[in-house]
Amino acid sequence: MARHFVRSEVLAARPAPRRPFDPIGWLSTNLFSSPLNIAATVLSVALIAKLLPPALDWAIFDAVWVGSSREACVGPGVGACWAFVWAKIGQFIHGHYPVGERWRVDLFFVLFAAGLIPMAIPRVPFKRLNAVYLILALPLVSLLLLYGGVFGLRVVPTSQWGGLLVTIIVAAVGIATSIPLGILLALGRRSKMPVIRMLSIAFIEFWRGIPLITVLFMSSVMLPLFLPPGVDFDKLLRALIGIALYASAYMAEAVRGGLQSLPRGQYEAAGSLGLGYWPTMRKVILPQALRVSIPGIVNTAIALLKDTSLVIVIGLFDLLGIIQSNFADSNWASPATPATGYIFAALVYWVMAFAVSRYSLFLERRLDVGRRH
Repeated sequence: MARHFVRSEVLAARPAPRRPFDPIGWLSTNLFSSPLNIAATVLSVALIAKLLPPALDWAIFDAVWVGSSREACVGPGVGACWAFVWAKIGQFIHGHYPVGERWRVDLFFVLFAAGLIPMAIPRVPFKRLNAVYLILALPLVSLLLLYGGVFGLRVVPTSQWGGLLVTIIVAAVGIATSIPLGILLALGRRSKMPVIRMLSIAFIEFWRGIPLITVLFMSSVMLPLFLPPGVDFDKLLRALIGIALYASAYMAEAVRGGLQSLPRGQYEAAGSLGLGYWPTMRKVILPQALRVSIPGIVNTAIALLKDTSLVIVIGLFDLLGIIQSNFADSNWASPATPATGYIFAALVYWVMAFAVSRYSLFLERRLDVGRRH
């Protein structure tokens, strides 16, 4: 008679076996798998070998790291003038903010990071309180802190703001404002009410059809012409409004793509539970649509972050604008100064854009719970 054995306890989970790394196999599969790949690999290695050494010499080994004037960066074989960046780093960060008041800008950066970093970490608790802090408390506190006029703080008009401060403010306000506006516009474009649908389509197509530089000119030059006499907006505020409206049109299309990707069964399932339109959108549709829309939303956010450099056309000096304005300083006029300044600006923009991109990939992996294997 056959005996059957039944285990009385569940086996503990064990990690999957680890595959040993085979460098030869990896090279063969990824770089030398075909004649075309072999040719591309050889050409790429030759190009890197030709361009990388002189680039490293100019940027690092022959660069000037310490100096107090242009004399340190002038001479045969002199590379990048990083001494210029170090001497001007205060203006690059704070713009023309008064030197004695720059602690207020530094405190703003600390407050901004104190709200953004915990919000970005999934396991940190009190997300709702954090959101209230970022959306309601931080803008008000930042305005009072940076502009002044209260609690004995000296008034610093926005015309003296600049550098990284303006870049962060314009990008953060533009992104934070355009996302909810974009969601409403995307829902409006798919609405069954003809008036709302046509107004949403007209708004989106209008703002998508004009370049951002035109929007900035309109907000700075044209908008005051339509205001009553004696009524005026701050130039920075006008730029923020124009950028937010412009970016919201692109955010709307990114969200609409996520809405269209959902099958009709999701709407029918919500309707079968007796949910109305807004509960359906809030609890069923938008969580799935926004998860699908993350790449498009992040792409728009990164583009907006880089487009902040266009505010220079209306007299606002962001990071790139303040760097360009310092090229006119005769004390640092040298052949290497402009190239060094532009490379520094490119590195700062790249670091911010790369950080946003990596975080978006982290969110995609974390939220893609329905497709994990």
